[in-house]
Amino acid sequence: MERVIVVASYIFSRYQEAFSSRIDEMKLHKLLYFAQRESLIQNKEPLFEELFQAWKYGPVMVCVREKYASNLLNEEMSKESVERNKNVFDYIFEHYAKKDSWSLSLLTHGEISWNNARQNIKTGDSCSNEMALDDIKKDAERIKQRRIKIKNYLSSQNGQNK
Repeated sequence: MERVIVVASYIFSRYQEAFSSRIDEMKLHKLLYFAQRESLIQNKEPLFEELFQAWKYGPVMVCVREKYASNLLNEEMSKESVERNKNVFDYIFEHYAKKDSWSLSLLTHGEISWNNARQNIKTGDSCSNEMALDDIKKDAERIKQRRIKIKNYLSSQNGQNK
């Protein structure tokens, strides 16, 4: 398992390389969330142990926020860890990195983990409640089942078109 600062530094650097621009902070937090969820789907384990807070615009990792603001996201991930998590990072870059930050924020508002952490918090109000890893696991399972259904549907459609 990695430290979240190392994962954030990797995403920060890879985004800079892929898009020739600095990732904005909101997008970084959302990509971290999707990387955590994707690791639960693909690797059946969390990518990092630190917990997100359920801020009004989606999951936020406070320790990453501080490093981002100070331009200190420069920790290197080991080659072994990059390789072990290659499919996770490739997936989030292919499916999420090109989306704008507000779209990613809206996607996270549909997550069980974010909604459970914000129970009894009015829409638009600030909140620093932590998002439970068990709830992110539920989100991961929901997405995994949705992907299976889509794959099965597409397979059945291809079979009918032959």
